[in-house]
Parts: sequence; C-alpha cells; structure tokens
Amino acid sequence: MKKFVDIHDVTHVYARTEDGAAAVEHLNLAVREGEFAAIVGPSGCGKSTLMKLATGLQFPIKGTVIVDGKQVTAPVKLAGMAFQNPTMLPWRTTLDNILLPLEIVEPHRSKLRRHKAEYVAKVEKLLAQVGLKGQGHKFPWQLSGGMQQRASLCRALIHEPKLLMLDEPFGALDTFTREELWCVIRDLHAASPVTVILVTHDLREAAFLADRIFCMSARPGRIVAEREVDFPRPRDLEITYTPEFTTLVHELRGHIAQARMAA
Repeated sequence: MKKFVDIHDVTHVYARTEDGAAAVEHLNLAVREGEFAAIVGPSGCGKSTLMKLATGLQFPIKGTVIVDGKQVTAPVKLAGMAFQNPTMLPWRTTLDNILLPLEIVEPHRSKLRRHKAEYVAKVEKLLAQVGLKGQGHKFPWQLSGGMQQRASLCRALIHEPKLLMLDEPFGALDTFTREELWCVIRDLHAASPVTVILVTHDLREAAFLADRIFCMSARPGRIVAEREVDFPRPRDLEITYTPEFTTLVHELRGHIAQARMAA
C-alpha cells in the first residue's frame, strides 16, 4: 500500500513565538492510503501543527511534506477537516452549512448551481449515514452539540476528499455522545476509501478507531513511538472493556508519560 501522506524530516517554527523554539523538529511520519492513523501526545507537542503542515495551512522551514504523491506548496484541496468546535454558521440551515465547501472548492463550485438537486441528495445521504436523517432544514442552534458535530463530519466529507483530518473532533462532548460518534466515524471510514488522520488526547479513542497510532514527544514534537493496532474490524464498543484493549491504552499512556518526563 502506497504512502499517501509522507512527512519527511520536517522542522517548523512559528514566526511570532518569543523564544523562536520549533513546534516540531525532525518530524517523520508516513500514512498509507486508506489507513486510519491517530496522533497522540502531551499538550503542546505539535499535533495540530502536524495537521496544518499536512493540509498546506503551514509550510515547514525544513523538510518536505508530500500528499498523494505531490509536494505540498499550497492548501490541499483534496482534504476535508473537522475540528473540536463545529463552527457552523448560525444564519444557514444545517444543509446549507454542509454545502458550504462546495461553494469554494472546484470543480464543485462551477457545478453547484446547475446540479443543486444532486448535491442536496448527497447531503441528505450523508445526514442519514450519521443519524441526522431529515434534520437538514434545522439551524445549528436547534441542534445539540453532538448533532452539530455529526453535521460537521458531513461538511468535511461532502466534497469526497481523499484525506480526512480530524483535530480533537469529539473532545468537547460527553462520554456517551463521544462513543456514539466513534461508531459513526468508524462506519464512515469503512464505507469509503478515505485516508484519515485523527489528532486526539483520548487514548481510548485512538485505540478504538485507528489502524496505527503515532506518539509524539513534548515540544519540539517528533514521533517517538509507533504502534500497529491489530484488533479486527469491524470493532464494537465492547472491545474497549477487554484486557487487550486496556493493555494497549496503558502502553500508549506510558509512551506519553516518558515524553512528558523528557521535556
């Protein structure tokens, strides 16, 4: 299976930091096409910086970032993104919020007006997949936090991206809603060939969802451990109560504890 995201010997410094310290340094990471990868590590280790580098929202001062065989020199149009805050526009309906990327990204932008009915049908299909069937007419303020996050996932997927970047998407939700959404994203990934990179502080989340987990060091961030997750798919939430799952979570916790001590 080919590398889809290849971050090679990357160092990045934010220009406005007072101490001039690197956010990530000598960072190497490769994610295979169609893989579900999770990035974990202590706070401030550069997880979100990695996400920005992979999507062309930041460019490294050293090293190369390659996505789908091309060096990243501009924002990556084949990527979809979802964040901890769904940031839905309150004056637009849920359906119109989900359609928003199509008003920006070509070739959809040119086709949206002429083929509006087809795109609306795609939105309705995605809403049904995430458990929001018939909710497209509602405004964000009429939806719960979990429902808004489901809609945010639809918005990230509406333009059929090859790469889905998830930055702490469930961090603000209660435990039960979070676990429901684990199953939603599990099923979405199983139904499509999209490559997923999840940035999370939740080690259980990483262990449940990912094919491979990368642990980052304290700042400046680099990969200090890599772990294949060999639990068979499809995974049920019951697996999170097994000794094997608990062992994996403790192993990951150990890597992060070592990273914090080394800071």
